[in-house]
Amino acid sequence: MHNLIKEDSNLESFFNYLFVEKGLSHNTVIAYETDIIAFLFWSKKYKNLKYIDLKEAQVNEYIAHLFKSGLKSSSVNRKISSLKALYLYLTKKNKIDISPITQIVTPKQEKYLPTSMSEDEVEKLLNSPDTSKRIEKRDKAMIEMLYATGMRISELTNLKVIDIDTQRSVVKVLGKGSKERLIPFGESALESLSHYLSDRGESNSKEVFLSNRGTKLNRVSFWKRVKIYLSRENLKESISPHTLRHAFATHLLNRGADLRSVQLLLGHSDLSTTQIYTHIAKQRLGEVLKKHHPRG
Repeated sequence: MHNLIKEDSNLESFFNYLFVEKGLSHNTVIAYETDIIAFLFWSKKYKNLKYIDLKEAQVNEYIAHLFKSGLKSSSVNRKISSLKALYLYLTKKNKIDISPITQIVTPKQEKYLPTSMSEDEVEKLLNSPDTSKRIEKRDKAMIEMLYATGMRISELTNLKVIDIDTQRSVVKVLGKGSKERLIPFGESALESLSHYLSDRGESNSKEVFLSNRGTKLNRVSFWKRVKIYLSRENLKESISPHTLRHAFATHLLNRGADLRSVQLLLGHSDLSTTQIYTHIAKQRLGEVLKKHHPRG
């Protein structure tokens, strides 16, 4: 935790509230911290005022500063959201009377369509690891599980051995806000996972996927491994750690899955978050129609 937060009891209690009471993940709390620290440094221009004393006009000035710095509206919205959460908390704790940010309207966010992969591209990626090599056998199991379940990479690397039921082909996932969900997975993922687990052997580690040193594999190290296979198969460089999750959702919708089921599988609390994938599915249908319809 940054010294600016440690030195301020209000800020320290706010971040404890996010982590303990709201149950936000470590990475989400770090994002809040980054946004609020940036605001605190900017607000030092008002030498006689602390962040707790700032008014709406001054916060508006900060938002104008963010736009001038060239940030996208999505980034500005995230920073505004962090500040709203802080000032709302301070209001509830009676540290301030009125939040200086309640009347501020967030900028309209450009529609973002996540990068996806075609089914052929996913197939290439899944077939790339050489399972005669121990490390690639592990990687194959991890990539298969990502595509079979739509898990986030952090959810995958945090999986415990006790979370997987190979008899029923079901995995228990701890998602955002410490919400649990059960996700079934198919035969291909089960086969790759079973091969890896038999090779993994006994370990003191509770996590499923281990590094060469026998410790928990972190998400950055895993994604470096995935990039090896992307390069090996000459797949597009724009692919991100979330792409297989996007592909999972898009391919299900392309093949007729209903939106509510995909929402539950992905662990989205809001259906509108899942609806973004219908745009990709519709886009793909449009391409198919254009390519194959006799009057194109």
